[in-house]
Amino acid sequence: MINTLLKRSGAIGARAYTNVAARDAGAALGNWTSSEKLRSWVEEFVGHMRPERVHLCDGSESEKEFMINGMVRRGTLIPLNPEKRPGSYLARSDVGDVARVEENTYICCENEADAGPTNNWKDPAEMKELMMGLYDGCMEGRTMYVVPYSMGPVGSPLSALGVEITDSPYVVQSMNIMTRMGQAALDQINSSEDGSFVPGVHSIGAPLTDPKAEDSPWPCNADTKYITHYPESRTIMSYGSAYGGNALLGKKCFALRIASTMAKEEGWLAEHMLILGVTNPEGVKKYVAAAFPSACGKTNFAMMMPTLPGWKVECVGDDIAWMRFKEDGKLYAINPEAGFFGVAPGTSDATNPMAMGCMKENTIFTNVAMTEDGDVWWEGMTKDAPSSVSDWLRRDWHADDSKSPAAHPNSRFAAPASQCPIIDEKWDQPEGVPIDAIIFGGRRSDTIPLVYQSRGWNHGTFLGATMGSEMTAAAAGTVGKMRSDPMAMKPFCGYNMADYFQHWIDMGEKTSEEKLPKIFYVNWFRKDAEGKFMWPGFGENSRVLKWVFDRTESNVGAVDTPIGYLPDISKGDLDLDGLDIDSTVVEELFAVDKSTWKSEAQVYRENFKIYGDSLPEAIQNELDALESRLA
Repeated sequence: MINTLLKRSGAIGARAYTNVAARDAGAALGNWTSSEKLRSWVEEFVGHMRPERVHLCDGSESEKEFMINGMVRRGTLIPLNPEKRPGSYLARSDVGDVARVEENTYICCENEADAGPTNNWKDPAEMKELMMGLYDGCMEGRTMYVVPYSMGPVGSPLSALGVEITDSPYVVQSMNIMTRMGQAALDQINSSEDGSFVPGVHSIGAPLTDPKAEDSPWPCNADTKYITHYPESRTIMSYGSAYGGNALLGKKCFALRIASTMAKEEGWLAEHMLILGVTNPEGVKKYVAAAFPSACGKTNFAMMMPTLPGWKVECVGDDIAWMRFKEDGKLYAINPEAGFFGVAPGTSDATNPMAMGCMKENTIFTNVAMTEDGDVWWEGMTKDAPSSVSDWLRRDWHADDSKSPAAHPNSRFAAPASQCPIIDEKWDQPEGVPIDAIIFGGRRSDTIPLVYQSRGWNHGTFLGATMGSEMTAAAAGTVGKMRSDPMAMKPFCGYNMADYFQHWIDMGEKTSEEKLPKIFYVNWFRKDAEGKFMWPGFGENSRVLKWVFDRTESNVGAVDTPIGYLPDISKGDLDLDGLDIDSTVVEELFAVDKSTWKSEAQVYRENFKIYGDSLPEAIQNELDALESRLA
């Protein structure tokens, strides 16, 4: 079956196709787009996937209402209490579809070496054959949604366009939050000279071959999941999962894996970084980009409430940054996303009141618990747990006798960025914001000081290349295990990471040293001998941010150490006024033990071995220099 154009009236003004023979495909699709590439691509997959209907998404409010009402009827979404959480819904996934499936995520480039040792590689022809086999008839009985979207402000020279085909209305409405989705993006494709876009194909892999069979509230393929990327053709193909990072193809798949290859070819940076604006008491404002692995505090940092009097932080984005040099020689960044897809557990009015404000309305929650009065709850949201909730597995959960969490550790909220109480006034401006500092950081319980500054761009690149973090629940794996995660990009770089390091080195040569962002490394997670966090974090991180701010113009001192420049605590470089913290704890937070760091450097050397001769000489030189300074 293929589908013919049907103009709907009433509840939905969007366009849809339904039920006509395949021989009428050309006439059926009509002139809905002037992009021949887009039209022929949709025609191909309509014929191959054989959906019952095709819906062309326009991003309108009437379309949103129509689709959400349908998901509520099917049980995919549960309406939350409109007085407590207006316009918001709860989704509960299948138990086998709760996180990124990195083991089944592939970079499919012609040359295996181009994928590098940190990516799973498959021959593109072989993988496309496998995927097309899985896609054969995969949407029978379902609706195919065609989702045009812009990553970044519509029309910005820093933005890029994509189209996702999917059979998941949950994905469509999540994309509606997370991207600039709909008619405006389609108009951009139609008005471009070549009608180009990044094509993304997604299916949950659960055809409804029996029209009388009861559908699952969260249909997916329990046994088979693939997330595949084709850098040469800038194409994404995903199958089997409906979970965010696997199915919202504009997010990690496009904005990082495909975009990173685009950035390498075109001379810019696509990074797993938050962007924030920070203003000092004198009214001077600077912008900072920061890379932390998933669930390591990016959203908290991006929406920080400073404890230092007179300091203000405003959020541009909490997860991804696209950065390019402009004519003035400075690096400018946009947030390519339009929403926040944050980890819920641990988020509270105490830890991140701005994120809590963000999700007061118009939010889709996934795999959190629901209270008896129709609101949401998760571990860490309140000091005391409710006595009874419905957990993410749809079971009655009681605080006094439960041994499992009520919310999945990787449960999420998807909320529009425009709802953030401290959204930056320039967050959606096409020209982007100038970046004065770049911060790297991971979850390390030992060794790494609270903050230190690199000796320059190449040394800063080395700091990013040596990042390691204790694993969290954001990806399938062993929670707590240490793993190397360079620039927080190990799961997201679309090509050989050794070439990625070289790209960073090359980017540093595009402008003068004084115009390059200064690079820093932070670690909020250092613990004492009893396993307790030594630094209070959250709003107190503004003290670190103040030092970073002032160091961008050398307005505060630092002490030279073998690993880089640290605040001179004895001279008050780090503002600790009013903070109840013992001086011995502060000393430990900034301790640089040479013997420990010699072991750390050996870990770096061991981690670099996987790159072989492709490791950039500049990175090798930085490691040699570190070991020399430690000797």
